[in-house]
Amino acid sequence: MKQEIKQNGETIIESDDNISIPIIFNNLTGKNSKDNKDYQAYIKYTAIPMMGFQYGKIECWENGILTRTGYITKLLLIT
Repeated sequence: MKQEIKQNGETIIESDDNISIPIIFNNLTGKNSKDNKDYQAYIKYTAIPMMGFQYGKIECWENGILTRTGYITKLLLIT
């Protein structure tokens, strides 16, 4: 199964291992972060410069079907 994370209609990262994309999506949206400092460091030092993401809306796709949406933010959103 092809999984992708898209931003602004462009595929930023994709995989067919069925594991990494859900984990990365959760990292990008803060679900795997223990606190705001941890989240900010991941976004600032990994997601933006190394992976090519920007602050804003992201989408998770599986086999061409949108399955989840989320946001990369400057501050961790508590949900």
